[in-house]
Amino acid sequence: IIQGMKQAGSKNPVFLLDEVDKLGVSFQGDPSSALLEVLDPAQNDTFTDHYLGVPFDLSEVLFIATANFIQNIPGPLLDRMEVVDFAGYTEREKAEIAKKYLIPRQLEENGLGGKPLTFSDEAIASLVSKYTRESGVRQLEREIGAVARKVARRIAANTADGIIGDGVISDAEVRELLGRPKVRPEKANETHEVGVATGMYYTPMGGDIMFVEASTRPLSQPAPGDAATGGGSAPVALVLTGQLGDVMKESARAAFTYVTKNAERLGIPKARLGPIETHIHVPAGAIPKDGPSAGVAIATALASELSGRAVRRDIAMTGEITLRGRVLPIGGVKEKVLGAMRAGVTTILLPRENEADLEDVPDEAKQKLAFHSVDTLEDVLKLALVDDSASKQLHVV
Repeated sequence: IIQGMKQAGSKNPVFLLDEVDKLGVSFQGDPSSALLEVLDPAQNDTFTDHYLGVPFDLSEVLFIATANFIQNIPGPLLDRMEVVDFAGYTEREKAEIAKKYLIPRQLEENGLGGKPLTFSDEAIASLVSKYTRESGVRQLEREIGAVARKVARRIAANTADGIIGDGVISDAEVRELLGRPKVRPEKANETHEVGVATGMYYTPMGGDIMFVEASTRPLSQPAPGDAATGGGSAPVALVLTGQLGDVMKESARAAFTYVTKNAERLGIPKARLGPIETHIHVPAGAIPKDGPSAGVAIATALASELSGRAVRRDIAMTGEITLRGRVLPIGGVKEKVLGAMRAGVTTILLPRENEADLEDVPDEAKQKLAFHSVDTLEDVLKLALVDDSASKQLHVV
């Protein structure tokens, strides 16, 4: 730190501590413990550098730290910081960054700066959605650079007439140059289905939709491990698959309890209850999943399967469920909404307490999507389930 201030030639410089969540403890010491004094404005006016051995005033220094995962920063260190969250770029923002900065830079770096060459809007959208999945734009720039290098090679070999002729790289030409897409985002169902609800999830790479599937079958014989075999006291009633985490499993159990206890109010015939095994599965079984926000989707899929009414294909939902049927707020609304819009969803169900988060959603999404705020699971089912007559027609087909 003292060396940095000497280099800056100032007593009140700006220090950037990049990737502070990557701090590691080793035999050389714990750097996070050393930073506790440095970043505390109540202590750093007498910071003692171990090389100089004399106190030095750091109270006028502005420290800026960056991190990808806030949970990896030690608690006492995080307590001394003011946290500013920056969400990942939307697809539209990535496309604009590519047009203004990434494409000109990569064309220049690959010897195409003097060529009247550009990318079509469809090609850029394809690069963003089909070849990259990230919160930033580093991988996007690599893919643009790969296209530029392949074009430069074709120019050198005099085989680029089709591309250089009009000066525009199209979506089809991107597909030809880069090969098959590397990312396959989910798409909304083509038809209404019984027992399949559309949920939404958020990762640091962005938002997307996921399908929650529910299926039931009668239990004609005791399940393995029950009282009949000396391993328990009751048959298995609920099976959960899809690499679900503990929190998500608890959400599924809460949804199952609410739906079965309130079966009559939810329009579930008594004949559908009894000694049944209920199986809840979330596809993409190789990917671990966790979090409470899928509770509403799980409960909707269960209610649909037990009542025989289909879930609307154009609705996506998110929210935590309680045993009383209340829908609690969740996080990542902006990213989830944008992921659902990309997948072809037209209606979004959100907890009422998340209404304020819609301020962060771009106007483009607000114009294309219909938003409904819900308080209880009954509100969700009124909007999400197709009426009985339509469900019967669906079964006939």
